[in-house]
Amino acid sequence: MIEKLYKRLSERSAPALKFYLGQRVKIGKEDGDRLEERYGKASIPRPKEKLIWIHAASVGEAQVALILISHISKILATKPFFLVTTGTRTSATLMDERLPENAIHQYAVLDHPDWVRFFFDHWSPDIAFWMESELWPNTLKFLKKRHIPSALINARMSEKSFKNWSRIKKTAKSVLSCFDTILCQTEVHKTYFDQLGAHHSLVTDNLKYSAPPLPYDLPTLEQLKTVTKNRPLWLYASTHAGEEELACETHLKLKEECPNLLTIIVPRHPERQEEILKKCRDFPVSIECRTNQEMPSTFCDVYLADTLGELGLFYALCDIAVIGRSFSADGGGGHNPIEATLLDCAVLTGPHTQNQDMLFEGMIDAQAAHRISKKEDLATHIQTLLNNETKRQSLIHAGRSYASQKAGIITHILEEIEPLFLKADMPYR
Repeated sequence: MIEKLYKRLSERSAPALKFYLGQRVKIGKEDGDRLEERYGKASIPRPKEKLIWIHAASVGEAQVALILISHISKILATKPFFLVTTGTRTSATLMDERLPENAIHQYAVLDHPDWVRFFFDHWSPDIAFWMESELWPNTLKFLKKRHIPSALINARMSEKSFKNWSRIKKTAKSVLSCFDTILCQTEVHKTYFDQLGAHHSLVTDNLKYSAPPLPYDLPTLEQLKTVTKNRPLWLYASTHAGEEELACETHLKLKEECPNLLTIIVPRHPERQEEILKKCRDFPVSIECRTNQEMPSTFCDVYLADTLGELGLFYALCDIAVIGRSFSADGGGGHNPIEATLLDCAVLTGPHTQNQDMLFEGMIDAQAAHRISKKEDLATHIQTLLNNETKRQSLIHAGRSYASQKAGIITHILEEIEPLFLKADMPYR
């Protein structure tokens, strides 16, 4: 009943969806030049090679997709081609910068039956991998209808989503049956999928552990080290609304003891630059932007790294990193701390880590990260690490060791998806 209702409503949703996309174009959240891709109309031809489709919602999932692409490319007997679909401009820019030559990016088609059909008629993928938590019924039904081997990888489901899907269990079971296998991050996630009727799920842990260090430009790093020499530094990485103000408040507290302190903010969405500057200028701090000035000056208090794809550069520069969205007003649930540990940062997080709970809990249990319950205490924790090199290095070393122990997870995942490649006539070497 619910599935039929959803299909009927989505069949009639074209005007509303086009209006919605039009509004997003106006506020810069959608690429007007590539809007046809959202309607399932490809902007480039399909390659002749076997095609592996990887769907990732946004930046975090797209970075996990890069890990998968790198390892799959090394083990298949013949070189495949990858199609990566994402839904945000930030992730599209990231993919344009980081995808290998045998991969292309398209914006994800919206879940309108006709648009989904256009997408499948053109791309006709040989195998499909969806990342983490994306479940679009019409699109997944096409996967099953066209007998395309598929898996949900790094699968997770929030408690809220589980409760919502539990109200329509029959529909949930039907949607999940479109995947040949579901590889979950944790036992909790596996339990949720199993209770919703998944026919083949197992725990393979979090694929983010197998990520290589984020890339950065070494000459630029050396320049930054030169201009910030003898200055205490801390980084607020992947910030969301409300966290930039917290960074300024924290800077002012720390500056009482560290007059030449430099606070670096890397926003999750650089396009928020004007909004961030407007809010931060309410504080008595000198703010400089990376897009306006190549390097922070001696007088800079807060350096806004409002460029895309340079998070690795600032992790490599700083010893202390606070992970964004863990103090944000929306309580969204944190970002990936492994990226920071791989570039030798002491990791701090706020109380909100819902999207990365098990990952953070494992690190905290291993004393590889510190959780701070109240934002008022952030300055005290940073000050402790700035003043005590032994504690700072201990946290850095524990983080590096923890990440190293988990790095082999990709091997387990490749073992589990090998039958899908055989089904698609794409054998391993």
